[in-house]
Formats: sequence, structure tokens, C-alpha cells
Amino acid sequence: MNRFRYALDPLCLGAIAAYALNRWVLDIAPLRGWFGDLLLIPAAAPIFLWLERKTGLRTHDGFPTFGEIVFLTAVWSLAAEVIAPMLFARCTADPLDVLAYTVGGLASTVWWKWRNAAPTRGS
Repeated sequence: MNRFRYALDPLCLGAIAAYALNRWVLDIAPLRGWFGDLLLIPAAAPIFLWLERKTGLRTHDGFPTFGEIVFLTAVWSLAAEVIAPMLFARCTADPLDVLAYTVGGLASTVWWKWRNAAPTRGS
């Protein structure tokens, strides 16, 4: 089994770089809306899974499972699109954000399944 590198995973690094580049350098108007939401799961899931590993909630260093990605997507969707708008006046619920989190999560799952299936170096 290949070992997952958490925040050093290429997809995580790429998602963080794409977000930062779009947010602070390029500021491309069509990408302002849901681009960051699309990148949330590929950027944040490895960090949350690392925290789970360090606290003992995750018992392995394997690639993220479909269930882990679904759980993180559901928790974030609930927190950002249901709870936050009830607590903060400037937050608004947007079902398209949930769609973007889900698409990003599904794409991440496909990527990580492919990466996990790839032979390790030296094999």
C-alpha cells in the first residue's frame, strides 16, 4: 500500500497553489465564485486527515477513502451552508457551493484512487 503524504500530496499542494494564485495574483473574474469551493476538499482534506491521524482518530496513513471524503464534504457543507448563515449575518447559504464541494471531493477521490494504484518508486 502506498503511503499518503497528507499536506505534501501533489493534489493538495496544487489546490492550495491554484487558490492562492487566483485569490492574490490573477484574480480572474469568472473564477471568483465557486473556484475556491471546488478546491476546498483537495486542499483541506489532507490537512484534516493529518490532524485526525495525530489525534488517533485515523488509524492508518493510507490514501483518503471515499467514506472519509464524503464525511468531510458533508461536515463542511453543514457548517458553511447551514450553521454559519444562522450565526453570522454576512454568511449566505448557497446550494451551488455544496455542489462545488461535492465535485471537488469526487475529483479528489478519483485522483487519490489513481495515485494509490500507481506503483511506488523502486518497485
